Amino acid sequence: MLAVTDLSKQFGGFTAVDRVSFTVGKGEILGLIGPNGSGKSTIFNMISGTLTPSGGAIAFEGREIGGLAPHRVTNRGIGRTFQIPRPFRRLSILDNVILAGFYGQGRHSKKAAQAAAEQALDLVGLPHDPHAKVDGLGAAGLKKLELAKALATAPKLLLADESLGGLDEHEMNQAADMLKRIRRETGITIIWVEHIMGVLMRVVDRVMVLDHGEKIAEGPPSHVARDPRVIEVYLGTDTQAADAAQTRIA
Repeated sequence: MLAVTDLSKQFGGFTAVDRVSFTVGKGEILGLIGPNGSGKSTIFNMISGTLTPSGGAIAFEGREIGGLAPHRVTNRGIGRTFQIPRPFRRLSILDNVILAGFYGQGRHSKKAAQAAAEQALDLVGLPHDPHAKVDGLGAAGLKKLELAKALATAPKLLLADESLGGLDEHEMNQAADMLKRIRRETGITIIWVEHIMGVLMRVVDRVMVLDHGEKIAEGPPSHVARDPRVIEVYLGTDTQAADAAQTRIA
């Protein structure tokens, strides 16, 4: 479904992403992990059209999309969430998601956008009462709203950017289970960027690890968790902590 080849991004003399290549198959959940500044969000921004690649290629369903404007990428079938939800607080929950629904392919009427919005809200467990306000949502509710907005565009590929940030342990587990259920019910393909490594590892089919803009590991979660390069990046030379982390993930 998605083929990224030698993708690079430079900001002046700084290389944020350095010739990263990977593929994502239809229906797969790929976990994308790495420390702060490793290039995860930069890759998302290039795939979604927020940034133009400095080099390389991004092919979605066999068509090059690198450099397309964000709304055109969305219209091709790629939706994304953002780390920090920024809803329109003067609009209701439903109207926020309807607005996103207009960006879905072939949506030219409020009726179609509203139908997509209500379906997305049902998937994440939020009300589509037109009077329900955004201000009544806590951290978990705002993350659900962010996800509903992306789902309302009817994406074939979802880029989920740190869906667990700001949540407690119970909410994190609920959010992870929700992503699995959404994949199961819709067949959607997901790339999930996350810092909460233990939760992500039990959900994804495959993991890719970045460090300083380079891909350092890729494969099944249990294999990646035991990769010496990954252990060094996350845990340094603390072998006791490394053993504990591997046990949790495996």
